[in-house]
Amino acid sequence: MGLLKASRSKSNYRIYETDAIDDLKFIEDCKKLSLPLDTIRKKLEIKKGITLDEKLLLQRVDFVHHQIKQLNNELSDLIFAIEKLNQEEKESFYQKLISESTCLVNSLNLLTK
Repeated sequence: MGLLKASRSKSNYRIYETDAIDDLKFIEDCKKLSLPLDTIRKKLEIKKGITLDEKLLLQRVDFVHHQIKQLNNELSDLIFAIEKLNQEEKESFYQKLISESTCLVNSLNLLTK
């Protein structure tokens, strides 16, 4: 999809720049949020400063804001369901939520840098 740019060696191997690792981590974080590849490409362009269109940036902020509201609603539903579980099952689910929340916070931090 062209998300990671590479040059070619004489023997036709792909050669990636050192910042490709950061880009790959960013792409993986976006995939964990179930974002489509086209959206990931736009986010990556914004992150790299390739796209600085104010209208596009405002659309992205609105999109992220909408996603946060949606996730908060889903989280409320999950917490209500989890409260009906026994203590061991609750702890297991809460650990998973903490892990996923950390991923979300990291992604949001990337958006605000």
